[in-house]
Amino acid sequence: MGHINDKTNPNPWYWIPSLYLAEGIPYVMVMTVAGILFKRFGVSNTDIALYTSWWYLPWVIKPLWSPVVDLFKTKRWWITTMQFFIGIGLAGVALSLPGDDFFRYSLVFFWLLAFSSATHDTAADGFYMYGLTPRQQAYFVGIRSTFYRLALIIGQGLAVMLAGTLEKRLPLATAWSIAIGSLSILFFLFAIYHIFILPKPSDDKKAGQSRAFFQDFIDTFVSFFKKEHIGQALCFMLLFRLAESQLLKLASPFMLDSRTVGGLGLDTSEVGFIYGTIGIIALAAGGILGGIVTARKGLKYWLLGMTIAMNIPNLVYVYLAYAQPENLLLISSCVAVEQFGYGFGFTAYMLYLILFSAGEHKTAHYALCTGFMALGLMLPGMGSGYIQEHTSYLTFFLWVMFCTIPSFLLLHFIKIPENQPS
Repeated sequence: MGHINDKTNPNPWYWIPSLYLAEGIPYVMVMTVAGILFKRFGVSNTDIALYTSWWYLPWVIKPLWSPVVDLFKTKRWWITTMQFFIGIGLAGVALSLPGDDFFRYSLVFFWLLAFSSATHDTAADGFYMYGLTPRQQAYFVGIRSTFYRLALIIGQGLAVMLAGTLEKRLPLATAWSIAIGSLSILFFLFAIYHIFILPKPSDDKKAGQSRAFFQDFIDTFVSFFKKEHIGQALCFMLLFRLAESQLLKLASPFMLDSRTVGGLGLDTSEVGFIYGTIGIIALAAGGILGGIVTARKGLKYWLLGMTIAMNIPNLVYVYLAYAQPENLLLISSCVAVEQFGYGFGFTAYMLYLILFSAGEHKTAHYALCTGFMALGLMLPGMGSGYIQEHTSYLTFFLWVMFCTIPSFLLLHFIKIPENQPS
């Protein structure tokens, strides 16, 4: 780690919050807000699930793409450049919405947004280690997570609520163009701000000899697949979130769809409030509690309980599809229960990835684990809209409950170290 000179480098408080706001907003725009947008514009659930699931691909291949970030230019350069590209992608989406071929062109700009976001993640997380001393890294780990969650509230909550409010006064395309265009301007400001404010640590430089670098990368990649119990681990990474991967794609469309086709008939602002504020807060609370209890008793003790917490609360969607309640507080409470359970249970999944990655190449191996995690979301999600449109929301959510079974079966096969670090 290079020496951090406090006299020539800005206080981390000047750039950590803005950097992790910039990391979270484009991700939630691609993974969640795009589905809400397309639903409001009349795109079918089949197309929404198919195309938005494809956007996981940049995060699937991110571990393979990361050597390029290391080899060429500095991570500081990649961060500011990708923020400009994210701004361009958001601007492209905003400008394409009023046109007749909005879907085709917005897909292109969302692809740009997805690849720029995944590359920005790689550069930002690496820069975090270069730009801070080890003591600062430990101090700011919770702070960066807080601002990442705040970014989810801004994207999934405030931006959607703004669009919903404007929908009542302006044409649909204009309302969404203003909401997304505002985020585009924000990212151009992020990029300009970070050009001047990000530190310039001595260790932030491109890698040395490309041949040696790529050989090291290949050796690290091969060593991952030689790990003990790799087969069981890959099955766990790909299948543990089988139910969630499909629910994730149809939850917002279900809320927005009319009651005549089995939805709840909520407006855009209500969906933004439910998922972007109440849902995010419940998700964060569940994750915090999950971290506390696993630190005390370990993953092996909590694995079954967390698997139950992650899957069984999905039953609230079966209830919502069956009863179609109109009470917004009741609907919000159901989503809060599901999100809290998901946040609590997801701790087990992430901790397992950390434990499985332990060893000589733990950073690179963890990146590969997250790539398989994204693949486990991408593949099942692609067909979820087709299943729903050819059945009903109630049948689809019952299917989601059936898809929780592999999560429980996997518990009998995966191996968890007896002596786990806190």
